[in-house]
Amino acid sequence: MQAPDIIVFAGSGSRNLGRAIANNLGLELGASELLRFSEGNLFVRVLENVRGRDVFIIQGTAFPANDNFMELLFWIDALKRASAASVTAVIPYFSYAKGDKKDEPRVSIRGRVCADAIAAAGADRVVTLDLHAPQVQGFFSMPVDDLISLPVLCETIAARNLHDLVVVAPDAGYAKKARLWANRLQTPTAIADKRRVDHSESAEIVELIGSVEGRTALIVDDFTISAGTLTDAARILIERGATKVYAAVTHALLTGSAMERIDNSPIECLFTTDSVETQPAKLSEKVEIVSVAGLFAEAIRRIANRESISVLFQ
Repeated sequence: MQAPDIIVFAGSGSRNLGRAIANNLGLELGASELLRFSEGNLFVRVLENVRGRDVFIIQGTAFPANDNFMELLFWIDALKRASAASVTAVIPYFSYAKGDKKDEPRVSIRGRVCADAIAAAGADRVVTLDLHAPQVQGFFSMPVDDLISLPVLCETIAARNLHDLVVVAPDAGYAKKARLWANRLQTPTAIADKRRVDHSESAEIVELIGSVEGRTALIVDDFTISAGTLTDAARILIERGATKVYAAVTHALLTGSAMERIDNSPIECLFTTDSVETQPAKLSEKVEIVSVAGLFAEAIRRIANRESISVLFQ
C-alpha cells in the first residue's frame, strides 16, 4: 500500500531514473528547479509544500561528480529547511565510496568525508546501490540501505538462455560476489588475477584461475570506468577457449575511449543498470540498460510504510 505523505524529487544527476521511480510508485516527481550561475555556483529551489512529509531525493553522484554531490547536499538542506518530516537521500551511484580507507600516507578517506557532509546537511537515511566498499555504510551516523542489483541483472541474463555459462570475477577481491552470481545463475566460476600498480584507472590481467574452454563467459563487477579491465579479461577468456564473452556491471561510468574499447572487444553485450545516466559519451549498441527503478521504488514504498526491506536482498 502506498504511503499517503511521501513525495519524490530528482536532482539533475538522476532525472530519468527519478521519473521512472516515481512512475513505479504512481506519483509525479515533486516540482523543483536548479540554476547554474556563470561562475559555477548551484542554486536549488523546492517548488511545492513538503511540510510534515517524508521526502525522497534521487540524485546520483556521477558526471560531474563534485557538482552532483554538492547539489545533493543543497537539496537535502533545502528540504529540511522546508520542514520535511524526513529526508531520505537515494543515491543510485555513490562515487566516493571508492575512497574507503587510508591505504597510503597523507591521503583523505573521501567516503567518510562525504558521509559526514550528508549527515551535516540533514539527511535522515541513505538508500544506495552496490557500494564499491560495503563498509562505507559504517561511515554514516544514520541508516543506510545498500541495495543489490544482482537479482535484476540476473533475471535479464537468465532470459537470454546463454549456453554453458561460466561467471568470471575480474579479480580475486570480487570472487565472493561472483559466487553469488554463479549461485543465482547455477553456473561455475573463474577468477581473473588483476594487478593494479597506480591510480591510472587501468589494470593488467596476469592469470586466469578456472576453466572457460568451450563455455560462454560472463564477466561481473560492480562498476567500470575505462572498460580496460573488462576488455582485457574478454580477450584472455577468448584466448583460453571461451566461445563467447558477455559482461555485467552495476555502474557503467564509461569515460574517454571506453566505448571504443567495448566496440573493438570480443564482448557481445555489456549489461548494466540505469544508476548512471550522465555519461559524457553516447553508449555503444553493445550496452544494454536494465532499469533498477522498480527496485528503488519498492525500497521507498517499504521505507515509507515502515516495513522491512530485507526481502530485497534475497
